Amino acid sequence: MVSFDCFFNTYRIAFLSRTLIQSTAMVGTLTLLSRILGFVRDAVIASIFGADAVTDAFFVAFRIPNFLRRLFAEGSFSQAFVPVLTRYKQTASRAVLRLFLERTAGSLAAVLAMVTALGVLAAPLMVLCFAPGFMRDPELFTLSAELVRITFPYLFLVTLTAFAGAVLNTFGRFAIPAVTPVFLNLLMIAAALWIAPLLSAPIFALAWAVLVAGGVQLVFQLPFLAKLRLLSRVRWGFGDPDVRRLLRLLGPAMLSASVTQVNVLLNTLLASFLVSGSVSWLYYSDRLVEFPVGLLGVALGTVMLPHLARTYSEADTEHFSRSLDWALRGLLVMTVPATVGLMLLAKPLLYALFQYDQFLPRDVEMTSYSLMTYASGLVGFVAARLLLSGFSARHDYKTPFRFALYAIILNLVLSALLVYLLAPIGWGHAGLALATALAGLTNAGMLLAALRRARVYRPSSGWGAFLGRVTVSAGAMSLLLIHLIPSDQTWQIWISVERIAYLGVLITAGAAGYGGALFASGLRARDLRLSVPPRTGA
Repeated sequence: MVSFDCFFNTYRIAFLSRTLIQSTAMVGTLTLLSRILGFVRDAVIASIFGADAVTDAFFVAFRIPNFLRRLFAEGSFSQAFVPVLTRYKQTASRAVLRLFLERTAGSLAAVLAMVTALGVLAAPLMVLCFAPGFMRDPELFTLSAELVRITFPYLFLVTLTAFAGAVLNTFGRFAIPAVTPVFLNLLMIAAALWIAPLLSAPIFALAWAVLVAGGVQLVFQLPFLAKLRLLSRVRWGFGDPDVRRLLRLLGPAMLSASVTQVNVLLNTLLASFLVSGSVSWLYYSDRLVEFPVGLLGVALGTVMLPHLARTYSEADTEHFSRSLDWALRGLLVMTVPATVGLMLLAKPLLYALFQYDQFLPRDVEMTSYSLMTYASGLVGFVAARLLLSGFSARHDYKTPFRFALYAIILNLVLSALLVYLLAPIGWGHAGLALATALAGLTNAGMLLAALRRARVYRPSSGWGAFLGRVTVSAGAMSLLLIHLIPSDQTWQIWISVERIAYLGVLITAGAAGYGGALFASGLRARDLRLSVPPRTGA
């Protein structure tokens, strides 16, 4: 006989499944808006500034605080903070929760202020660390250091923004943090179009836009945070045991959550020794690959982390495993065709989005090599973000930390080998991208294997048939796109409207071909629903 508890559990799971899908779709949609504006931003920058030593200097200056932001905020802090906050939310009173947040905010702000001050003072040293190849050109080195001094305080502002976003996400307010990055893109576009022409050194307009955007993003979230009535002030919190424990977790969580970004930063360092333009070629490749990573990995990771943390605290192991299984299936359905699309449409994407004015056909050629090799690791990049949530929700930070170290070492070894082999023919930057892709796939594989060994994740039945359908459908999409892609000469004679319009045709045709092949193979929407057997009782 099925008890009332059994009925209630079935209803709760159905509700949570629908909520997860809706939240993921909402975050993905808002992230899509931000990424589209990001492409517009990069197209404007490519058109106005091109891909030369000056843009290399800006991208290095921008990547340093952006990398540290991901370490302190999107990477480590969210992974360490959200499970702890979820526990407080479920077990502590409102007053205790408020005190914990105020102490955490005060401690984080103090650490960030110190790091920011050191970064501004030591800007030349940071350029030396992150782009040592620039030492060959004193003017380029000096320019990079000046740009770092302007952009580095962005770290302080945007990390506090990420802290506010983590609180909002934990309380189910996913929309505000997801739409916040839009402001950075809008301000950088405005600076490139209207401020840069007024300056004797136009590239400085982009640097100031980054700094202003950090302040705008933080101020935008504060009213929504205030509505929760959880953070009316900040306190000195280093005496709080939970705050100290949280800060101790930042080290392992920092590396495990940001292994791909560490590898990308290492690519920037190594690319500074290669031919001029290499840093920019890698930057544009990374931006295109980050588009599906943001839509899928960030959206799924953002929604799944608080969900898995709550499920783990309720000791519902079956729901925990099935939730991961559901997310992995949805991830593969979307990332496999995205991988194929990025590799086959590398040049069409670059011609349509970036090849105008100062961004030359040679830049398209060189960027396409690194884009195709980066894209080969897309499944690994996205899966790692999701699988890491399975560890963080269980407060296991040591295991992914160890795997992250392995992946970084592997990336360094492969980078040295591939650059040695490919640099003589001008493809050294593509070798760096391929090394990062292989390291990303390896990291995701290690995370998945560890979850299975611990029996935290137990794959449900039907994976073999599912993978076969996805593979065959992606193959059908590939054949269709290969038949439809025009020659390089055709792209070069088309104007921007024609390029973008036909790129839209290619993407639509590829999506339709893939979706039609999936349907013909027998895959249905019901096969991707989250389904957990209810607990039974007397």
